[in-house]
Amino acid sequence: MNAVRLTSLAHGGGCGCKLSPAVLADILKGMPQAAPFRDLLVGTETSDDAAVWRLNDTQALVATTDFFMPVVDDPFEFGRIAATNALSDVYAMGGTPILALAIVGMPVAQLPVETIGRILEGGASVCAAAGIPVAGGHSIDSVEPIYGLVALGLVHPDRVLTNRGAMAGDRLLLTKALGVGVLSAAFKQERLDADGYAAMIASTTQLNRIGPALGEVAGVHAMTDVTGFGLLGHALEMARGSGLGVEIDADAPAVLPGVEVLLQAGVRTGASGRNWASYGASVRLPDGFPGWRQDLLTDPQTSGGLLVAVADSDADAALALAREAGFGAARFVGRIVEGPPVVTVG
Repeated sequence: MNAVRLTSLAHGGGCGCKLSPAVLADILKGMPQAAPFRDLLVGTETSDDAAVWRLNDTQALVATTDFFMPVVDDPFEFGRIAATNALSDVYAMGGTPILALAIVGMPVAQLPVETIGRILEGGASVCAAAGIPVAGGHSIDSVEPIYGLVALGLVHPDRVLTNRGAMAGDRLLLTKALGVGVLSAAFKQERLDADGYAAMIASTTQLNRIGPALGEVAGVHAMTDVTGFGLLGHALEMARGSGLGVEIDADAPAVLPGVEVLLQAGVRTGASGRNWASYGASVRLPDGFPGWRQDLLTDPQTSGGLLVAVADSDADAALALAREAGFGAARFVGRIVEGPPVVTVG
């Protein structure tokens, strides 16, 4: 349908397109803080996944947006991945999506209308699976192909999950395997086999719809999704938001098929290095820690899993809930500890 590879039209792809944590922090530090609004439950204070606004005693609005350039060449799959990723931020707050608006920027002189239509169809198919409409949006003619969503959802004000509520002793549950960035880099380099491609598509199009159910577990104190800053970056955001330390077991996370071999062959994303340069000073690695494993822990995860801080007493129940919901890669990957807000890898 399209004569050119979608990925060839973009300088980056997926959540690897994100500004690095350091650059983003530098930009945002010059922005004035929002004036105090009584009903703004979650704003920009702790780099959380979405804004939350109290509507009434039983409802709060979850609002977020996410968009990026292609991580694959199939237009329908690109649309699916981008939409799944955007809705994840609503689920990560414990919310349930209610509608979406499409964000579309396309090089119309280089892509057939049919290709652009397939991207939108892919996104709409994910929204339909989530039980919501794409109720509008906005489109522009751009140099690179961009697609994503504004996603809106609802949550009870007392059940909002943020990245700042973790408590010392909580265990950290990660619901998806790592390595999406590595697989996407291998795909762009034409080094990804069929099994690796299938694993990447399956992971990035799996909706994190388990978020609200996890929010019902009494011992779940904090939650975020692992996306462009990698496991270490989003764990660090949780540490800083909660004012506590995080310990990560480097061997614990599930890893997508073929990722370790690719890493050891030198396949990585540029975003992985930018991530480490941004926050490596706040991460403690053991002596002799392999560089390829560091790259895995900083690997940008497009449409990654949920990182959940849950009390030890409820941890097994949360893990069982995740696996019963189809997250077979769910693993405990660390814990929250007393101490300064840094990440220690063991």
